Amino acid sequence: MRSTGRLTTAVVGAALLLGCVTGPAVSHPAEAKRVLVFSKTAGFRHDSIPEGIAAVKQLGEGAGFAVDATEDAGAFTSANLRRYDAVVFLSTTGDVLDAAQQSAFEGYIRHGGGYVGIHAAADTEYDWAFYGGVAGAYFQNHPAIQPATVDVEDRAHPATSDLARAWDRTDEWYNYRSNPRERAHVLASLDESSYTGGTMHGDHPIAWCQNYQGGRAFYTGGGHTKESYSEPAFRQHLLGGIRWAIGDAQADCRPENGYRPLFDGTAGSLSGWKQAGPGSFTLDADGTLTSTGGMGLLWYATSGFSAYSLKLDWKTAGDDNSGVFVGFPPSDDPWSAVNNGYEIQIDATDVPDKTTGSVYGFQSADLKKRDRALNPPGEWNTYEIRVEGERLRLWLNGVKINDFTNTDPARSLRDGHLGIQNHGSGDQVSFRDIRIKELPVKGN
Repeated sequence: MRSTGRLTTAVVGAALLLGCVTGPAVSHPAEAKRVLVFSKTAGFRHDSIPEGIAAVKQLGEGAGFAVDATEDAGAFTSANLRRYDAVVFLSTTGDVLDAAQQSAFEGYIRHGGGYVGIHAAADTEYDWAFYGGVAGAYFQNHPAIQPATVDVEDRAHPATSDLARAWDRTDEWYNYRSNPRERAHVLASLDESSYTGGTMHGDHPIAWCQNYQGGRAFYTGGGHTKESYSEPAFRQHLLGGIRWAIGDAQADCRPENGYRPLFDGTAGSLSGWKQAGPGSFTLDADGTLTSTGGMGLLWYATSGFSAYSLKLDWKTAGDDNSGVFVGFPPSDDPWSAVNNGYEIQIDATDVPDKTTGSVYGFQSADLKKRDRALNPPGEWNTYEIRVEGERLRLWLNGVKINDFTNTDPARSLRDGHLGIQNHGSGDQVSFRDIRIKELPVKGN
């Protein structure tokens, strides 16, 4: 309910330099994150590898992580890998590591290391099951280089948050031997109707992430052409994947299936919503809803829900206030939601039971876990709010930070509507991709 001034927040970004950087970066402080680019090939060799190495080094210079590059598989020892926060497999092909080197890499991932696979990284180590798991899928074949439309499915992950929902670009588009969707979190997929030669029956993931056996793994199928590495959007895509893999940005990379949209970024999807109270939300051309004025509530009036997993992406501009309301009766009075439902708070600087991740006024989040999972103002976050009976659980960027059970006989989570708050004229909070998966209703 408070009003605050806006904080100026520096958001880490990439300096998309076009000059060539040779040798490992040396100007970073000792505590800087470090990335190893590995580009050994035992099969087809992509002529874009030098451009890819240069691009990762340039991105590291801009974003504050150091980069080493090698084609020597001898770098894969336990002691050496401990120096790195992520290993980038840049268009590797064939069998590039021996048994001892494979074992060292497995231990590295299991102790929290990061993996980034680019393009032909999926054409690597077919007989090493662990590698197939961390990469997510193996290459099968590809048609000729051609333009295609990439459908961006996740618009909160740093690898895809700056992209349009439809991303048109030219590359060599891989078909894969299996679909990773059940095992990994799909960030983007190919529209097979937009080009010739897709063989994955209309569900064609092309970029994904996953938490794998203790580590973080990101893969993108782009990057065949030299031109990819001077393309600003692809470079930002690659930078976001690396930042997530090294732990500089957080995201929900659990598999996500079975959800339906309540708001998908289009004006038409707002037809089932109603504004209660003053203020409103503005819909931007990129499909983002941003709060203005207040204090009011945009609520989903088409139906209430009993047992469900609700996911939505949100970001603040600075020190801003908003929230997600659940379990309230239909009303044109926003205070009805306050008095009869529960608010999952968005405001990282308030007191514990009224800060981001809290059930407002009732229960604080686990603040240590919250702080580790939370992205700063200017970057997107993802909530999952799971309601079953009178129990409400909350995940922030894939990390469970709150587990609350209602015991107030005047309130109930078993049935009710949901909404997003526009808190006040000084608060600017944005939302994307509100989706829901209804769950079986458990007996009393």
